[in-house]
Amino acid sequence: MPVLQRIKKPTTRKGKKVLLSKEPKPIEGPKQSIFLQGRNPSERTRKLLKDIYDLKKPDAAYLSRKNDFVPFEDSSLIEKLCYKKEAALFGVGSHSKKRPHNIVLGRTFDYGILDMIELGAEEYKAMSEFHNIKVLAGSKPCLLFNGPAWELNQDLKRLKSLFSDFFHREKVETIRLQGLEHVLSFTATDDGLIYFRSYRISLKKSGQRTPRVELEEIGPSIDFKLRRTKLASDDLYKEACKIPREMKPIKKKNISRDAFGTKHGRIHMGKQDINRLQTRKMKGLKKTTEEKKKILLQKKKDKKAAKQKQHVEV
Repeated sequence: MPVLQRIKKPTTRKGKKVLLSKEPKPIEGPKQSIFLQGRNPSERTRKLLKDIYDLKKPDAAYLSRKNDFVPFEDSSLIEKLCYKKEAALFGVGSHSKKRPHNIVLGRTFDYGILDMIELGAEEYKAMSEFHNIKVLAGSKPCLLFNGPAWELNQDLKRLKSLFSDFFHREKVETIRLQGLEHVLSFTATDDGLIYFRSYRISLKKSGQRTPRVELEEIGPSIDFKLRRTKLASDDLYKEACKIPREMKPIKKKNISRDAFGTKHGRIHMGKQDINRLQTRKMKGLKKTTEEKKKILLQKKKDKKAAKQKQHVEV
């Protein structure tokens, strides 16, 4: 059940500021996340959550206290902690004989559970076991999703969206080549295995304008096994992905762009009499006196014929 929220009226200026900061905004910043321990966590799950927390810093909180609960049976504690910490993402580590080295990753919407996906850590190599230079904390990584299974399987499609939410950070318009120094690779196989790898980008001299790119693994290295899932319904997921009205682009009528980016506009005009259009006055096009007399005689004949017609009708 979602957390019951009481209507609070601020009594101070600071309280009003806090409540305003919790309200939904058209442009959200990086999503906050919390990592906590479930029932009987193993040493592997603790280290694994700590490594994911290090990759997510500073937009994350790590709670080392043990909690005796199972997320798929009772998620009220997660909803309560997410509301308290203002977090939209969470990770829970646990261990049992039936599900060893268990990791549950999920996200919330309106402080209620939206998606939960259970993963098993089949193989794991901690970040501390890679003795090399690491990347700076808070750097935006480049996410690579390898394999066609990410688009063919519905569970993996949601897991791809969940990983993107975890490591997306802030939205950027332009990218500087020297600013790319971290790559997270996710490779999905047909038998439900997901290979999670982390690399540091090194730019070497190539003798040309573009540098030679080398990848150095910095950890963690995890082989996940897809287990249980608890996904949101299509209607709830559509509501969670709804774009605010303020962020929707205003469509301008009768304006389009071609393949080269050139703007084209269409103008609608009323019906015009070509004979009455004012053109450039030229002596060569000027009417002679005889032509003017013929036009006047023709107009008089037309008027006379119109009067006779009216007289006959009466």
